[in-house]
This record gives sequence, structure tokens and C-alpha cells, in this order.
Amino acid sequence: QVQPVESGGGLAQAGGSLRLSCVVSGRTLGAYPMGWFRQAPGKEREFVAAMSWRGGPTFYADSVKGRFTISRDNARNTAYLQMDKLEPDDAADYYCAASSRTARGVKRDDYDYWGQGTRVTVSS
Repeated sequence: QVQPVESGGGLAQAGGSLRLSCVVSGRTLGAYPMGWFRQAPGKEREFVAAMSWRGGPTFYADSVKGRFTISRDNARNTAYLQMDKLEPDDAADYYCAASSRTARGVKRDDYDYWGQGTRVTVSS
């Protein structure tokens, strides 16, 4: 069973940085995508960033492009989301997701396995 587990959330000031981690236990997922999504109170879960475990293109939501960076450490089965220049609108619960099939990875339906989320709070 594949299980993503997020960590690294917390409180940051606007303009500051946080780095989220996602350890994926279970079988390795090869070329399939993994991604980050977020959900603010009263809003739907939205796409943030995605990549393949084997490298290749990365994808970002327009709202985070240039500020967030997705990366991975295959040896540790760990993915990261480096968040810089945080804004109050970035405050949300952040979820890591892993897929067991070939997909671009920018939609919720592309993913089969979800973590429990880690909360990011941004003070203005």
C-alpha cells in the first residue's frame, strides 16, 4: 500500500519561506507523477505543483509559479515543496498525492494516494 506522509507545515510571515516534505512509503512509483495540492477553508482543493518521480517537466499553478519549487529525492522516496515569498493567500492545508498511472498530474483525478495534509499559516 502506497502512503504519502507530509510534514513541514507551520507558521511563516508573509515574504518568508517554508519547505514541505512528503515521504512516500510502499512500492516505488517509477515514472508516475506526484503532486502537491492545497485547500483553504471554504474552498475546493486546488492544484499547486506536480512532477514525475523520474524527472522531466514540472508543472505549477499560475498563482505559485516563480515562488514555489517542487523537487524529489528518489533514494529517500521523498518529494519536497519549497515555498518562498509566501503570501497570505498561500495559507491552506497542503496535501501530497501519488499516482499509480501515467498522467500529467495537474488534476485531482490523476492521483490514487493522498496524504493527511499539513497546515501552512501565513501572517501578514
